[in-house]
Amino acid sequence: MTTSRTVAERAVTYGSVAAASALVGAGSVWVGGATYFARRVLTPDPIRPDDTVVHVVHTDSVTLSGTDDILVPGRYGLWLDGGRGHARVGGVLEVDHRRRRVRRELLGVDRGTLQPGPARFNGYYWGRDPQADLGLATEEVVVPAGLGPMPAWITPAPHGTGDRWAILVHGRGAQRIEAIRAVPALHEAGLTCLVPSYRNDGEAPVGPDGRYNLGLSEWRDIEDAVSLALARGAQEIILVGWSMGGAIVLQFLDRSPLSSVVSRAVLDGPVVDWGDVLKHHADLHRVPAPVSHLGSALMGQHWAKRLVGVSESVDVARTDWVARAEELHHPMLLIHSRDDEFVPVGPSEALAQARPDLVTFEPWSLARHCKEWNVDPRRWNAVVADFVR
Repeated sequence: MTTSRTVAERAVTYGSVAAASALVGAGSVWVGGATYFARRVLTPDPIRPDDTVVHVVHTDSVTLSGTDDILVPGRYGLWLDGGRGHARVGGVLEVDHRRRRVRRELLGVDRGTLQPGPARFNGYYWGRDPQADLGLATEEVVVPAGLGPMPAWITPAPHGTGDRWAILVHGRGAQRIEAIRAVPALHEAGLTCLVPSYRNDGEAPVGPDGRYNLGLSEWRDIEDAVSLALARGAQEIILVGWSMGGAIVLQFLDRSPLSSVVSRAVLDGPVVDWGDVLKHHADLHRVPAPVSHLGSALMGQHWAKRLVGVSESVDVARTDWVARAEELHHPMLLIHSRDDEFVPVGPSEALAQARPDLVTFEPWSLARHCKEWNVDPRRWNAVVADFVR
């Protein structure tokens, strides 16, 4: 005969098993979600989809609809026909709020045909060739890197001794064309510009795992670029980085024995703390905090490399330069918009407050991510030229 106590014990046992199973199931879901989150952060996007529609084209203006970017003042580029064509647009002339359309100045069509249809709005402004688009004398070179040859441009300064060089490091999901808009200001300061590609950016060789390492491995490719500049006569190097390019620059300055030849750095919309950026994007996409925290933790665990799909652990803590501020030794100019929607400005402000002896902070407004130049190119050129001169 079964006693009441036995029934109760069985009920407790079954309930405990059910609760444990539920927790295991929830844990599996969390790990799965965290793994997906980590892989999305580290995986390059080979195709950038069109995000804009061209509605009306006139000789001096173009009417567009699309993302919030098209409403921001400044000068921008339009990729046409899947990237084969390119046009440049300027100031906002008219906004139709009802139809969510904007008419902007049309400043030029560099290649292809501008006609109604899909396009992609970008902050690069110029097209794919510094010589054809800006008239800059440009040498196509290859950086001999550990992973293989990496395409690069060298644009010699029109004046100066030729021994001061700037190396321009593009951001995540971008290519070296992102950096072209900075070259005239650097030339004005007498700097020869080397614009390299780096692993997994679609131009350079793919890394061992085919994934971004948030600067923790990409800095080696910039070290190879610095070696090329030194071999070509550089005696002083200035590093310029956008977004993740800023994170790459900071890792190079920390880890490369060649960092001693770098006199200073210019960072535009930089990732000063990947942990802060990942939290921001998790919040934007409503990823539960435990999932995003676990995803960030998995990236840095040696045992989780295969799970995340990386050949080297990606320790996010090593990218927190607010916490590591005392380890910095190079003067830096930080340009960062308070309206940056992709990389929050907070860590840049905090780093400037932590190291006022090294960091010059230039806050912008209105500009979205890495589009400070686009909103106010005259100010950007003046601030950068003055700092590097």
